[in-house]
Amino acid sequence: MYLPELIRKEGLRRGLSPRTIITYRQCIKQFFRYYSKDPKEIRKNDIKGYLNLLIERGASGNTLNVNLNALKFLYNEVLNKRLLLRVRFSKTPKTMPIALTKEEISRLLESIENPKHKLIVSLMYSAGLRLGEVIKLRSRDFMSNHGWVRNGKGNKDRPFIIAEKLKESLSRYINNCQTENSYLFLGKRGRYISPETVRQCVKKAAKKAGINKNVHPHTLRHSFSTHLIEEGCDITSVQSLLGHSSAETTMVYVHMASPRIISVKSPFDSLR
Repeated sequence: MYLPELIRKEGLRRGLSPRTIITYRQCIKQFFRYYSKDPKEIRKNDIKGYLNLLIERGASGNTLNVNLNALKFLYNEVLNKRLLLRVRFSKTPKTMPIALTKEEISRLLESIENPKHKLIVSLMYSAGLRLGEVIKLRSRDFMSNHGWVRNGKGNKDRPFIIAEKLKESLSRYINNCQTENSYLFLGKRGRYISPETVRQCVKKAAKKAGINKNVHPHTLRHSFSTHLIEEGCDITSVQSLLGHSSAETTMVYVHMASPRIISVKSPFDSLR
């Protein structure tokens, strides 16, 4: 049977999260693209050589550990072959996500000339949508005052807000779609637009706007969340809009928000 399918079945049986299963499957696919061998012919030195290749390509400690764990899961749990590799890599220290200021967001949008691309980027920022969510939107996912992400992260549906400034242009765009089942942003062969097309659009727009930050589509989601916190939106509401399972994940945006804008008074001011 196909290895990724074996990993999926064994992962479900052992209660691994869907995200972990997808990651392990991707790691194994990439490994056997590099080694065109039968799995039974793979030796420890092959795995060490592959990990060294990832190191040379600049992979982080987290990436190396994930790849190693995927291979251990395949051999130890799926193929029942003991793989005694006692290798650990240092994890990359967590850094704060990058967010743009409102002024930078405006400049970014002004730098996009293609109307479809501008609408995609506008939706990602205005609703905090992930790249994989916005490109798979269909006409039927939009109501009068809100939209729906279908089968988002964790296979969950969730509503998202629609900015008042976008409603008119969005309505016109939706009316031009062929059917309610059509993808809103079509690419080639009737499928949704390529994620890479959107990534390149955002990169080029940031460069054209003179933004000296590492900007990518997810930066728009970080910016949306940070700006909501700065405007006084409570954590629970932001958590729901982002589709986070835990409020702890959302809390990072409190640390990113500018203290000058957050309307919190020091307890010192209430002392007698």
